Amino acid sequence: MTKNGTFRLFTKPSKLKGGESFLKEQISLLIKLQKNDSETERIKINKKKLPERIISLDEEFRRVGSKVEKERKNFEKLKKSHGEEEEKLKRGIENLKKTKNKLLEVKTNKEYQAMLKEVEIAEGRNSEVEDRIIGVLEEIDNIKEEIKIREEELSAYRLTYEKERHGVEKDMDSIDAELLACQKNIGDIREKIDADFLKKYDGIKGIRNGLAVVPVWNGVCGGCHMNIPPQMYNELQRSENLISCPNCNRIIYWADISKK
Repeated sequence: MTKNGTFRLFTKPSKLKGGESFLKEQISLLIKLQKNDSETERIKINKKKLPERIISLDEEFRRVGSKVEKERKNFEKLKKSHGEEEEKLKRGIENLKKTKNKLLEVKTNKEYQAMLKEVEIAEGRNSEVEDRIIGVLEEIDNIKEEIKIREEELSAYRLTYEKERHGVEKDMDSIDAELLACQKNIGDIREKIDADFLKKYDGIKGIRNGLAVVPVWNGVCGGCHMNIPPQMYNELQRSENLISCPNCNRIIYWADISKK
């Protein structure tokens, strides 16, 4: 650690094999290693999440489909109710006809008045059944429209669902190859990094949630988002030493992220 708070693994580039060019190469390799390590973690997280996404998509598709199924069941229930009411009305009309025929057979006024009362009651019951039939028919018309809307929603969602599910399945098929390629890159890069640098990198990575190398722009560390000393920032831009953030101890490098 220098007086200005700068941490250097090697105090002078001249002491490094290859000098300054070697240091710049090492910093570049550390940056690549960090990117590949971060990408590997991202892929591993996705590998775990992709099957969960499939389950979520299937559940949502079933939920949308269940709305249509629910309306169809209601429709069948109403059709059954309509049939039952039609049968009631049919029997009611037959009974009313029989009752009216009996009017022709009565012989006393008292019997006639009683039969008229039966006719009136039967007509009232039939009228109630007719009203219920009209109500059921209205419900059937409404539910037919609701089924049409739900089926259109399901049809539209099916396209989105199938497209997204296919995309997830495609990602699942390729993710192992991506992970293997990334891990191979990591192995190749680590072989080129100085052992002391690599030890420092692994040590920081282990205690900083896998993030050991971060960029600095406008004097702000990309790891802890704290300002670094101006003198350190100037030195960082010259890339003459391997420098660590005085706040989070991560290896830092200068990067103009405004161009990204």
